[in-house]
Amino acid sequence: MFDLPTLAPLTLGAAIAFLPFAIGIGLWVAFSDMKFMKIPNKAMIALLGVWLLIGLPAVWLTGLPLMSWAWGWALAAVTLVIGFVANILRLIGAGDAKFATAMAPFFVGSDWRPVFALAATCLIGAFILHRTARMIGPLRRATPDWVSWTNKDFPMGLALAATLIFHLLLIIQGQM
Repeated sequence: MFDLPTLAPLTLGAAIAFLPFAIGIGLWVAFSDMKFMKIPNKAMIALLGVWLLIGLPAVWLTGLPLMSWAWGWALAAVTLVIGFVANILRLIGAGDAKFATAMAPFFVGSDWRPVFALAATCLIGAFILHRTARMIGPLRRATPDWVSWTNKDFPMGLALAATLIFHLLLIIQGQM
């Protein structure tokens, strides 16, 4: 029987190194998804670039296991296939699937139970926050061209970005 290797999660140093980039890209994704209901392909490329350009040095500088870094790419590939199928079935948007693909390596080696709990919490929180914010008159008047205010669909990029950022923050706090 074939056994997958036990993979170590991100190290503290790697999470610290990734966090500023995750915050910047995550804010870009959340903003773009709320304003246009689209996640730019450049955001996915940027996040995968962070995994490559920051992650590989993190292997040597922060103790991130090379095996975990390499399997992060495999996790991205699996997520891409799942996201592609989910998009074809109209369960999620293409941008959401692509951004989830780019996020996937950052979760390599993590215990999936708290990751799923975090993702669910971020999804519910983002949904409540978005739906409440769109009812606030001054905010709506300040952002009248945001497509998500009137679209029946939810800008999932908001929840995905929050999940990635909070995941890294929880690693830094020693909670993941």
